[in-house]
Amino acid sequence: MPPAVSGRRGASTGWWRWAVVAAYLSFIYLLSSQPSLPELPGAPSDKLEHVAAYGLLSALVVWARVRGDWRTVTVRTVVFAAVFCTLYGWSDELHQSFVPPRQYDVRDLAADGAGALLAAGALWAWGIIARGRTASHDL
Repeated sequence: MPPAVSGRRGASTGWWRWAVVAAYLSFIYLLSSQPSLPELPGAPSDKLEHVAAYGLLSALVVWARVRGDWRTVTVRTVVFAAVFCTLYGWSDELHQSFVPPRQYDVRDLAADGAGALLAAGALWAWGIIARGRTASHDL
């Protein structure tokens, strides 16, 4: 296939990954719109829940950005995912400040950013490992 056609085809096939990201963003928004969330017995701390939720969001953003090819994750992708997710976390905390009795909590925002950075960084490391496995080891 000519490069223009294959490039165009690749661009059109990746949109559904961003739809998954948008669905997860909507899910987070829905949860933060609730006045309170049920606590599960033995549930981790609130901050660990934020780390996990935004870690998953970051993983989805990285996955969409690299179109599922973990070997192509770069530092730029990590920074993009971490900044994107942290900004969404900030907007989510701001949104919560309008939902009684919820409030803006900078520690939740820090947990959001930490989770996003940890997940994206882990996927970058995984990409390095995956590239090493596919590299030729012939002398």
